[in-house]
Amino acid sequence: METTVMTRTKLTKNTLNLLKNFSSINSNILVEPGNKITTISPVKNVMSEATVSENFDTKFGIWDLNKFLGVISLFDDPTFNFEEKYVTIENSNGSSVRYHYSEPTLLTVPTKSISMPSAVVTFDLTQDTFSELTKAASVLQVSDLAVRSTESGTVELVVLDKNDVGSNTYSVDVGDMLDSESEFIFYFKVENLKIIEGDYTVDISDKNISQFTHSSNDVKYWIALETDSKYSK
Repeated sequence: METTVMTRTKLTKNTLNLLKNFSSINSNILVEPGNKITTISPVKNVMSEATVSENFDTKFGIWDLNKFLGVISLFDDPTFNFEEKYVTIENSNGSSVRYHYSEPTLLTVPTKSISMPSAVVTFDLTQDTFSELTKAASVLQVSDLAVRSTESGTVELVVLDKNDVGSNTYSVDVGDMLDSESEFIFYFKVENLKIIEGDYTVDISDKNISQFTHSSNDVKYWIALETDSKYSK
């Protein structure tokens, strides 16, 4: 992705959408110099990394990302001037806000990158399918999403209450299994699936970690599986 080093710039709609999504994972963020932004949930079970078109040359931390985005929404076409200790947000009519950075040591941030183990399950997840599943989970008032094998050799996604044997369920097939001899059921909490809109390739490891790779944006999510997930061959 082509980038330009900047101190004074505009943020693209795509970057603002990513920041809004990241705010649902963690209310604070630390942006390092370069063109990558990352976040991790406070309990460290969801992490994301995205490459953006901006190339930041100033390290800055935001304590309350939702508040920061709210400030940005006050302006029609804001320009950002990133200084050492604060950013000045200016509008074309001359109005401006000086927004001070947070002390980096106060923020919950990723401390290392994730090396995704080999996948035992891979499938494509479209936006339509994901929307169907999350809507069904809301209507059925269930909080779990299972990725499980079927006797016919397909991968099935099911929303359910895993702690209720009589739970109502909603399911959809998403393709063939990598290994038709394997048996598995991997559990996610629906509330942890905080991903931006779009289609994804989903890889799941038997080490209880998953990777969601966006099909058109350079963004990935690593989401932990629940500890009662099972896989066997």
